[in-house]
Amino acid sequence: MKKLFYIYFFILITIHLTSCGIYSFSGGDEGNAKTIQVDFFQNQAPLVEPTLSQRFTQDLQDLFLRQTNLSLVKSNGDLRFEGEITGYRVNPMSATSQQTAAQNRLTITINVRYYNKLKEEDNFEKQFSFYSDFDASSQLVGGVLDNALSEILERITQDIFNASLAKW
Repeated sequence: MKKLFYIYFFILITIHLTSCGIYSFSGGDEGNAKTIQVDFFQNQAPLVEPTLSQRFTQDLQDLFLRQTNLSLVKSNGDLRFEGEITGYRVNPMSATSQQTAAQNRLTITINVRYYNKLKEEDNFEKQFSFYSDFDASSQLVGGVLDNALSEILERITQDIFNASLAKW
């Protein structure tokens, strides 16, 4: 009985390990691509946060370098991202009994053009948007702004990764 258990366990583990061999831990499919190019995303929103362009571009580069084996290049990349920040707005979200805002929402929208030189049918142009809510009594500066940008940019960059390499 014990021998049968070990045989069953060995077969189960072998099947599990070989079936997972075609997947990467990041969920991304780089294909034959070796390089990635992320152009600077200009801030063309009506309301401009000065550090947003640099921060978003850097966060997008960092995500792809962390989750893939691609090398970052300045030009002629196998995979290329370009675009612009098109929206940066703060809207009141909920009201108090005194008819003042209790919570505000920062929403950022980014237009992305993705080019895959090796598989052109994967090319796209899409808008990605996400938000972060913060207390209306807080000013959108310092730690409040930093936390909001971190939350928003993490989600948007992951959505871009999923749309381009994970095909979600």
